[in-house]
Amino acid sequence: MTTHKGHAARLAQALSVVLDTEELPLRLRAWDGSEAGPEGAPVLEFRSRRALRRILWSPGQLGLSRAYVAGDIDSPGDIFAAFTALSSAGKFAEPGPFRRLTAREMWTLLRTAVRLGALGPNPAPPPEEAKVVKKGRLHSRRRDSAAISHHYDVGNDFYALVLGQSMVYSCAVWPDGSYGTESPESGNRLAAGLEEAQEAKLDLVCRKLGLRPGMRVLDVGCGWGSFALHAAGKYGATVVGITLSTEQANLARKRAAEAGLTERVDIRVQDYRDIGDGPFDAISSIGMSEHVGREQTPAYAAALFSLLRPGGRLLNHAISWNAGPTRPDPDSFIPRYVFPDGEMISLGEMVAALEGTGFEVLDVEALRRHYALTLRAWVSRLEANWDHAVKLASLGRARVWRLYMASSALGFEGGLTGVNQVLVQRPGGDEPPLRRTAWL
Repeated sequence: MTTHKGHAARLAQALSVVLDTEELPLRLRAWDGSEAGPEGAPVLEFRSRRALRRILWSPGQLGLSRAYVAGDIDSPGDIFAAFTALSSAGKFAEPGPFRRLTAREMWTLLRTAVRLGALGPNPAPPPEEAKVVKKGRLHSRRRDSAAISHHYDVGNDFYALVLGQSMVYSCAVWPDGSYGTESPESGNRLAAGLEEAQEAKLDLVCRKLGLRPGMRVLDVGCGWGSFALHAAGKYGATVVGITLSTEQANLARKRAAEAGLTERVDIRVQDYRDIGDGPFDAISSIGMSEHVGREQTPAYAAALFSLLRPGGRLLNHAISWNAGPTRPDPDSFIPRYVFPDGEMISLGEMVAALEGTGFEVLDVEALRRHYALTLRAWVSRLEANWDHAVKLASLGRARVWRLYMASSALGFEGGLTGVNQVLVQRPGGDEPPLRRTAWL
């Protein structure tokens, strides 16, 4: 380890304590210009004493996240390289909540803060931190609506900048693995192919559901209406799309009108538990069930079962937690800043809930690597339009999305998280095809 005299060496010691690692795989740069750590390693920059103070008050992922969102910590250069190095160290390399520091470790951290003049009151969290956490009964209609609003009602223009013209906020389906992830240029190639990959995903869902002209389809968590428009425009379906986001609904309706599909696309601000005008011939749920919660998943499956006609299919497209039986840490970055009350469950739990309701499983397709590529494309679009993104939302919001999407990409690449399309059918009605060639 190469060091220069100054604060960086003490910061490296403090961060090693927090991460429970003997040697950091990063090069630290302190606010006084000093550096410590391996030459040539990705740089993590502490821009002020307040960064250390945040970590002292919340010694774990939350403190580090608050410091990054607030701009007290930065990672100049390739963010994926910095996060890859950080995720290999100590506590970031282990799934689940951070281990609480021992009294001895806290004393070491406190002593470092004293020596660096970083003691002081707990800094206020960045304004982008969710206000709905721990308020009201978990997954009540009111709390779910507030949680969805926190994430999705941040400006349609901001999302358009990140997602592109498709306005699809879920995993795309890529034709092959030739894009690579070895350089920033690969992100540019991914961004260029994003629209085609999202079109392929929407079409794949329509084929799996067996859509035909005149079918009545429910799109649960319809977002900005992309699947509804595709199903109505390309397959002649009549679609009811529901979302809890007013901003999403307004844009989805506008897009339907511009496409001349108002007669076949009905967009509602509505909870899936309040739908009373079934049955439907098919149901899509793309990137929505992560908001439902583990305890509510069986009731979610039962509700959708009751809304399908006999023989109707449901496609549930959802992120899964692959790293073992661990509960989410409410004081980690994702629930505090990105998806309040969101909860990833395993693929096995989801399939068990669907089968327990009475569904027959027709097909399961894992798309883990596809989501890693999708996230890298979104990061590339965000970074290429950074100044505009900051104007549309805020500097803190742009930093939240950069941190969230880059770290999520690494989670999918490392196998901690997956994403799966589970196709099921309500018994009765037409028999499914003998083989999956009907939708390949």
